[in-house]
Amino acid sequence: MTKVYWSSFDSKIGTIYLASTAKGICKIGIPASTKREFLSWLECRFDAGHIVESTAKNKPAMDQLSRYFDRKLARFSLKVHFVGTPFQIRVWKELKKIGYGRTISYKELARRVGKPGAYQAVGRANSTNPLPILIPCHRVVGVNDDLRGYAAGTKTKEFLLRLEGALLI
Repeated sequence: MTKVYWSSFDSKIGTIYLASTAKGICKIGIPASTKREFLSWLECRFDAGHIVESTAKNKPAMDQLSRYFDRKLARFSLKVHFVGTPFQIRVWKELKKIGYGRTISYKELARRVGKPGAYQAVGRANSTNPLPILIPCHRVVGVNDDLRGYAAGTKTKEFLLRLEGALLI
């Protein structure tokens, strides 16, 4: 059975929940997510008896996220344990390639995953990203650079893009 370690910490955008396994970080719950929703997500995907609280196991992720929020880290070096369908994982891996301070459109992301007409499916995969910030779904915008769709809301998306220098106004 896979052991899952979860913890929380306060960040510049509010309380963030983290979960990891021996393979890597598997879930980041950003402030729009409650502790109950976060733990429920874990329990739906892992054996509830193997989910334990451990700040020590998530310390590297906490440290890197804190450095990111302090503008001292532009590229994460955490191992990732993807939990999703093959299509979702393909989209999420492509998201990882979007550079710090850059944005692309949903249409461009669909093209990059080899499904140019499937930008709505790509948008749905984006919206189910279990690792926001680490897998930078906030860097995907509408074709006219409009800030559409983000699990934590457009204000958080705007904050992250400004933090990275992708939005200057």
